[in-house]
Amino acid sequence: MVSTFYAVKLPSSSAAENDRLASNFAFEPMSISMPGGFKQQTVRDVNQAYKHIEAWISSVGAAVAMNDIDGDTLPNDLCVTDPRIDQVAVTPAPVPGRQSETYEPFVLDPAPLPVSKTMAPMGCVPGDYNEDGATDLLVYYWGRTPVIFQAKKADAKKPAELGADTFEPIELIEGNAGSIYTGPLWNSNAAAVADFDGDGHNDIFIGNYFPDSPVLDPAEDGGVTMNDSLSHAQNGGGGHFFRWTEQGYKKAEGVLPKDIDNGWTLGASANDLDGDQRPEMYLAHDFGTSALLYNKSRPGKIEFAEVKARHTATVPKSKEMGRSSFKGMGVDFGDLDNDGLYDAFVSNITTSFGIQESNFAFIDSARDKADLRAKLRDGEAPFKDKSAPLNLAWSGWGWDVKMGDFDNNGDQEITQATGFVKGKTNRWPQLQELATSNDALVKDPLWWPNMREGDDLAGDQFLRFFVKNEDDAYSNLSQQLGLAVPIPTRGIATGDADGDGRLDMAVARQWGEPVFYCNTSKKAGDYLGLKLTDAAGSPVIGAQATVTLSDGSTRLGRVDGGGGHSGKRSADVHVGLGAQADGPVQVHLTWRDRNGKVRNQDLQLSPGWHSLQLGTNAKEK
Repeated sequence: MVSTFYAVKLPSSSAAENDRLASNFAFEPMSISMPGGFKQQTVRDVNQAYKHIEAWISSVGAAVAMNDIDGDTLPNDLCVTDPRIDQVAVTPAPVPGRQSETYEPFVLDPAPLPVSKTMAPMGCVPGDYNEDGATDLLVYYWGRTPVIFQAKKADAKKPAELGADTFEPIELIEGNAGSIYTGPLWNSNAAAVADFDGDGHNDIFIGNYFPDSPVLDPAEDGGVTMNDSLSHAQNGGGGHFFRWTEQGYKKAEGVLPKDIDNGWTLGASANDLDGDQRPEMYLAHDFGTSALLYNKSRPGKIEFAEVKARHTATVPKSKEMGRSSFKGMGVDFGDLDNDGLYDAFVSNITTSFGIQESNFAFIDSARDKADLRAKLRDGEAPFKDKSAPLNLAWSGWGWDVKMGDFDNNGDQEITQATGFVKGKTNRWPQLQELATSNDALVKDPLWWPNMREGDDLAGDQFLRFFVKNEDDAYSNLSQQLGLAVPIPTRGIATGDADGDGRLDMAVARQWGEPVFYCNTSKKAGDYLGLKLTDAAGSPVIGAQATVTLSDGSTRLGRVDGGGGHSGKRSADVHVGLGAQADGPVQVHLTWRDRNGKVRNQDLQLSPGWHSLQLGTNAKEK
């Protein structure tokens, strides 16, 4: 028995090793200024059929995005979705010694578009949706279809101060009229923006959780549902794709494969995995049916095929990509083992003596991108979950996850939001009973145990910060770095808000104040930062950068259009180079121009920030 224990014992670091690792990092927590004058709430009004689980229904909606919204070339602006006031606020990041002129925080009001009292915002995705070079804001809701807050063109001679009147709300879906919203009752919880069909223009994915229904209408009693399975639910809101056209965004029909087109979507991430400049997509679905989708699109036609890991007798189906029955909550892509191929980290529910599933650290096992592409075409996802040996399997009730090199040492750190509902009455015993229930019962809200305001499920869990240790596994340094605040977190946004080469992060907390963590590390190594834009000044979403270091190893970076659960990173590329670079590094860029043509270019770039305009070639600005 002793021998078996040591054979299966998970890797762990000593306290001294963790202290040594933590010495490379330092974060200063800073308050985020929010607009005042709004009534505070601690739980949402919900459909009467959900009243006994009002805390469960009210457990999402905290979100944050970090980007350059005011046009000062720095991602020092935040778009914060705050469930305490059910508003989306734009506010300056509290960067110490901020040089650019700041503005007063303001909310995004969808009026004069139709609104209702039974809608609530769930997230915000910055992007240039009309391709004019200014940053617009896509907001998605429960109880309504999404709205694009389009930036108005400022007078070059007299630029407008950033405020609510600098944005014009535009419907993503045409047809809504009047002052009271009567359109489809979407309940959206995820979004991703990328050029899915390869025509040179960015498309939009919106992932819904509940099916279209009056979830937040307290005047209704019924007409709603819960998941029809705890492991393979297929009665959720599913996903919707919108393809860019010159006449506006048009809904694309029949994109998702059967059996996953009605999942309970909580997260989504798009990224080109095989090097063909068509982004693959991972859908994180609660209650099973999470999937990796291989992109088979062509200009004008968005098409995906589901790919799955090859089934073997030695790996449980629950740990195989495409067959998992776990609660997919969030996802991000990054090269965890520095082999030049993207890996994926997926958040699940992983609470000891609660619901003990497992996070996923899906490591790409293909030889190279050509091998990966061949396997994906054959329907195989060559990813193996190594979360247990990497010490990433168990963390808590997981949500958003973001990878990034916060100390610029060349390795990816992993930040993960955890925690569910904070209160005083422990409801784990009742939830465990539900977890063992027959699937025939769980669809009806009546059979769900009480989860009201004041009840608690994983309420004392905190932000996780995983760092690679000397065993090439990971150590959680939240306690050492002062990040272990026992308040449930939801969304994580990352970006270099002050341009000093060190990644900062903003964290959205569910029913708590959002917080900005300024990176103040004194031991950060060199870095390469890339601002990749087109002729209009819009970020070239999907552009890929492969950086070759002096030792011949590579590091990957991409322009992310916004993915995950409810946190959206900035549109810049940030790559840590290690202790001190020996001079310029080799950079291979791949992107699609506005005509949809794939472009490649090799550059020699010195450490630091670079602004490049990508068209037929890459030119430094």
